[in-house]
Amino acid sequence: MNKASLFICALLLLAAAGCDGGSMQVSLDARPGDAVLTVTDFAGRQVAFREWPNNIIALTNGETDIIYALGGQLVGRPSSSTPLADSSAEQVTQIGSIHEVDLEQITLLRPDVVLGSDPMNTKDIPVLEGIGSKVILTSANSVDEIKRQITLFGQLLRKEERAAAINKQIEAEVMEYSKLAVADKPRALLIYGAPGTFMAALPNSLSGNILELAGGFNIAADYPRLQSYPQYAQMNTERIVEANPQAVFIMTHGKPEEVKQSFVKEMQTNPAWNNIDAVKQNKVEVLPSDLFGTNPGTRIVDALAFMHDKLAAVRH
Repeated sequence: MNKASLFICALLLLAAAGCDGGSMQVSLDARPGDAVLTVTDFAGRQVAFREWPNNIIALTNGETDIIYALGGQLVGRPSSSTPLADSSAEQVTQIGSIHEVDLEQITLLRPDVVLGSDPMNTKDIPVLEGIGSKVILTSANSVDEIKRQITLFGQLLRKEERAAAINKQIEAEVMEYSKLAVADKPRALLIYGAPGTFMAALPNSLSGNILELAGGFNIAADYPRLQSYPQYAQMNTERIVEANPQAVFIMTHGKPEEVKQSFVKEMQTNPAWNNIDAVKQNKVEVLPSDLFGTNPGTRIVDALAFMHDKLAAVRH
């Protein structure tokens, strides 16, 4: 797969749009053949289970993190270039990636359910259901969506109390930052990129939501959304220079140094970049890919703390 294809796949993952969140109906008095639980996933699909699922496969690191944080286990997890939050998950069989699942390996694992991304894995539903697996699609375009993932997976694992406790911790963290909100929010530009290709992240993206909750101002907030990727916008150098961001944060799915060098090279082709505060104060940096390049799962609290600290450094 070439770099452009990888970028599009990664962007689709970050821009995966949720519908109404997930919900679950549980039948405690189910008769043989009845569904013991029915899930409405983030794509609005109703998924019924006749037995509680045991063999679970996750297609993203965020889902993997949430399952283990809840005390569950997986039989299959995605290949990852970054360390997983739970060391025991590292030993689990790898089943490819969200962009390209290893159907043969998944078939051998005989999953009861595969946790995928909406809309990224919509195309994989027929083949996964064809091997006898259920498919639940979720997304993570905001902190609230991650909390809904946690609630949904908590119900799936019958770990509702643990899920509620994790969400309470996230809510407390968000509340703490809201108390610290100041009028002079640092102006920031969030960029998602691969070498030679860059887009501005909007407030309706996960990183955009993190930026605002941590106390920053997204200078691209009113940029026109891209039709294919509504959480992103085309870069507009003239408007960026006019807004004069105090910090530029670059997100990438991999090869952070190569991406940063490519962006610096692009800035050098337009001397106007040298006039913005972020460049003059050397506040152009790549964000950790495990926290910002994909859904961090329960580590969203770490992403919020990291962004808050970076914004505090800009203020001082």
